[in-house]
Formats: sequence, structure tokens, C-alpha cells
Amino acid sequence: MEHIKQTFSIKDLENLSGIKAHTIRIWEKRYDILTPDRTDTNIRTYNGTNLQKLLNIAFLNANGYKISRISKMQEEEINSLVKRISASSSEETRAKNAFKLAMMNFDDRLFQKTYDNLKESKSFRSIFHEIFIPLLDEIGVLWQTDTIKPIHEHYIVELIKQKIYLNIAELKTESSNENKDKLYVLFLPDNEIHDLGILYLNYEVLAAGKNAIYLGPSLPLNNMDYLMELHDNLIFASYLTVSPANTNIEEFLQEFQEQICRDKVRELNLFGQRAKELDQEKLPDNIKVHYTVADFINSL
Repeated sequence: MEHIKQTFSIKDLENLSGIKAHTIRIWEKRYDILTPDRTDTNIRTYNGTNLQKLLNIAFLNANGYKISRISKMQEEEINSLVKRISASSSEETRAKNAFKLAMMNFDDRLFQKTYDNLKESKSFRSIFHEIFIPLLDEIGVLWQTDTIKPIHEHYIVELIKQKIYLNIAELKTESSNENKDKLYVLFLPDNEIHDLGILYLNYEVLAAGKNAIYLGPSLPLNNMDYLMELHDNLIFASYLTVSPANTNIEEFLQEFQEQICRDKVRELNLFGQRAKELDQEKLPDNIKVHYTVADFINSL
């Protein structure tokens, strides 16, 4: 896949490389390491090649190489040295950087190659917790600083979700679970659209050998009637994320009690940042807040 050209500001380069904009300007002036374009108002702009070169320079600088020495190296020498050093650096760091580069360039092949390399030595659970979650945290910071746009975040999140779906499909193919005691119903309330967390929870519930049905985001509670007519052994689980703010948690919990528990008490397990803000002591006994997926899975 051909890399898509993009334009970056010096502030973008600072956020992506960790090198202060002031330092980048000094390096440009003193060592001529980058060749930015200029707008009509004389503002620096950088292309993807500039970004990649700065990332490599920042990597070497962080590994003890002085900028005066790096500036005298040819491009091929810099790339070769980066590869040699990175071979012994943290696998997690290398993978996160590769995933970020794949995101910036909308590069499916680089994402897949990086993921395949990780799978050779790590389980999917390890990849998700050790690499994908820290990666998403870093991407959140890049989004907040306007270094990346929503399209970049959507792209990488959808690729990660594809891997969750793939691993769920493999679990279902391998599963011989005949346990019909409980059926975990995984869904997001009306207006909740960020489904990465609840989708991964689906994977963990199935991996624990339990039965689960995944209903996805933004589901009105009154639709559960059709499910409750067929099954009497339902346990519900949902995520309450930071946004959208128009999701009224109190109204949602009250509706759950009225709609889902009108004929019998049913359990609701809550996850996510907004769920953690709830006072567990003030909640009904059938509504439980979980701070981590691991704690919930261990309790099954």
C-alpha cells in the first residue's frame, strides 16, 4: 500500500517524537537535519518523510548518540543503525511505534505484519493488554493535542476490533462448552457507541468457558424483552464510557430495574470510567461495578 502523504506542523512533530519544537528548530538550523516546506506566512510544514527521519533521529538520540554525530550520517546509515539497535530494544515499544506509523499512513500491511510478529511469541490477551491498551492511551493524547484527527483513531480502533472478532471466532470454533446455567448478555446503553471495551469483554467471557451473547452499542433496554422471553438465565454486562455526556447513568439504572427486573431480579455488571464514579454502596445489590475485566473474569 502506497503511503498517503500528510502534512504535519512542528507541534505535531513534537507530540509524535517527544523532541521539543524549540530543539527541532535548533537541530534544523545548526545541523540541517530536516527540510520543511514553508507556507505563504513562513510557517514550517513537514511531510511523512520528515516525520520518519525525526522519529529515527529521536530514537538514536535517546540511545546515546549525539545529534552532531547523527547529522553526519547518511540516510541509509541512520536506518540501518535504528534497525540494529531496535532489535535489542523493547518489543512492546517497537510494536507500538510500528502501529502508530501504520495509523498515520493508513497502512494495513504494516499493522498486519506487526501483529503477526507479536503473535509468534505472545497470546492475544498479552498483545491486547501490553500493547493495544497503552497504544490507545497514547493515541488519546495525540488526538487531544490535535496531532491526529478522528479518522486516524477510527482507523486503528477498527483494525484492533477486527482482531478481537477474529479471536472470538476462533474461540467459538474451538469451544465445546455445554454449560447452559448462565448466559451473559453484553451490550451498551442507548447513546453509548464506544464498543471496543465491551467487545473485548465478550472475548474474555468466552475464553473463560462461559456462554455469551454480544448485542453491540446503543441498544434500547426495551428491546431486551425479546431475549428474556427465550432465556431465563441472563446476566447483563455493560460499559459506561467517558462520553457521550448525554448518557444519563441514573436514568439508565432506573430503567434497567424497571424494564429488566420487573418480573425477577437480574444482575447488571458495569465497567468503564463513568461506572467507576458510581458509589457502589448506594447501588442496589444486583448492580455491580468492576474496576478491571480481570477481576470480573476471576469471579466467574
